[in-house]
Amino acid sequence: MKKYAYRGRDSQGGLVQGIIDAADDSAAADILLSRGITPVDLSPDHSGGNVLRVLSRRGRPVSDEDIMFFSRQMHTLLKAGVPILQALAGLRESATNPAFSDVIGRLRDSLDAGREFSAALAETGAFGNFYIQMVRVGEATGQLDRIFMTLFGHMRFEKEMRTRIKSAMRYPTFVVIALTAAMCVINWLVIPAFARVFKSFNAQLPLMTRVLITVSDFFVNYWWMVLLIAVALVLGIRSLLASAGGRMWWDRYKLGLPIVGSTIRKATLARFARSFSLTLSSGLPVLQAFAVVSQVVDNTFISARIDAMRTGVERGESILRVAAASRIFTPVVLQMIAVGEESGSIDDLLMEVAGMYEREVDYEIETLSARIEPILIVCLGAMVLVLALGIFLPIWDLSSAMLGKH
Repeated sequence: MKKYAYRGRDSQGGLVQGIIDAADDSAAADILLSRGITPVDLSPDHSGGNVLRVLSRRGRPVSDEDIMFFSRQMHTLLKAGVPILQALAGLRESATNPAFSDVIGRLRDSLDAGREFSAALAETGAFGNFYIQMVRVGEATGQLDRIFMTLFGHMRFEKEMRTRIKSAMRYPTFVVIALTAAMCVINWLVIPAFARVFKSFNAQLPLMTRVLITVSDFFVNYWWMVLLIAVALVLGIRSLLASAGGRMWWDRYKLGLPIVGSTIRKATLARFARSFSLTLSSGLPVLQAFAVVSQVVDNTFISARIDAMRTGVERGESILRVAAASRIFTPVVLQMIAVGEESGSIDDLLMEVAGMYEREVDYEIETLSARIEPILIVCLGAMVLVLALGIFLPIWDLSSAMLGKH
């Protein structure tokens, strides 16, 4: 028996790590999966290696795009009747990313050794738990080609959503960076120059001017302290978000943020509804579907509510009852869940819920820049007003005094 160090995700999506005894790495992956842990890193304890780092050394890391197009190609090949080993061999030769080519090669070797495809996927550490569980359902139902197409559509939607959000945030981010840079230049260069001029007046300066000069002097004389505070702030935020309690607080807090909080909530619930519908329509049992989907929503607060829903269903409560108790769904969505549960078509109606949320998110993302722009304009106006009052008031007072003497 050998010792293997591992890092992985449990059924709640939390990060776990430790050391297990196993005959080889395949057996170690099996043990972790039997415990409900999806391995992310798995290596012999004495070497401290990392599966994903090994993949990255072969080229660029395995990306979501690699896995997305792999799903599309697998659907096409399996639907055409190509044996899975032959399909993997062809995909390995055509892969443009050496790291992903290595992943496909390891998948093929595992299948040659008699392992199930889902277990082989988990062993690589490159595929998420949702992906692995969906493939496992496809193996059990004999609909692996349809599952791959479903996964491709799901991943494409996720990619498009991230792209639209990044595009919408590009302009506000640029404005914030420009304002920050302008403030630094003004504090380090502009205000000190005016301060030397004002000092020659030998007169009492207005309060706003004195505040600006004090702040500028602090930036100029104690720039190292400003840098330390900024670094400490960044490290503190990262440490807070890395902790379970801090992450839970932030994920709950950001759902109530002005302007973007509603969009984040709707996008998260759309991801839940779509994923839950896909798992149910693929044949996954309800309780297992809840456990898998809670790891997909990418929000620990919503994930905790979904786990509470799963616990309620496990006690014998209806999906409608636990959904209402979670207090994360709108009345319209609860009504659709009620109709779906009563008619036995909850997967179809959940897909309608996902579509409704996605349309709302699309509209809110398209108008995000327009909603943020007034706030940026107000901030810019306030900065200009403070600078104008601080810099030009002394000049105005001096000019008025000189005109009064004449």
